[in-house]
Amino acid sequence: MLDKKDLIILDTLKHNAKWSTYKIAKKTLIPITTVHNRIKKLEKAGIIKQYTVILDHQKLGRGITAYVLVHYNVSVWGKETTKENFRKNLLLLPGVEEIKYITGEYDIMLKVRVKDMEELNNLLLTNLRKIPGIGQTNSIFVLEDVK
Repeated sequence: MLDKKDLIILDTLKHNAKWSTYKIAKKTLIPITTVHNRIKKLEKAGIIKQYTVILDHQKLGRGITAYVLVHYNVSVWGKETTKENFRKNLLLLPGVEEIKYITGEYDIMLKVRVKDMEELNNLLLTNLRKIPGIGQTNSIFVLEDVK
């Protein structure tokens, strides 16, 4: 069970995972050995799975972010492809960052980052349509990413 100190440490790490144990201790007013031990405990328990970076996608030439909702016919699994091969094929598409299997009107939600509308058009009309089972899509564009 997480206590108040664990939650404070996790919140601090969410804002900047690069901070040293010393800096976290100084910011949170929790002793450095406690911070160190708590972080190790959280990692061992699998609560902290990894440390990562936040990229500036605009500077990387991928300034357009969209979520693509996809109708998918799962009956092709086992006949033409496996679920794992399907996932791998989607992740190989240029610009696809994440795949979420969802409930509701659509079956899959893709998070994509592309350079421009031409690249998105290519992704949707050329690359995505080649995958067996892919049906109708609906694209939602991110206007502003607030963190």
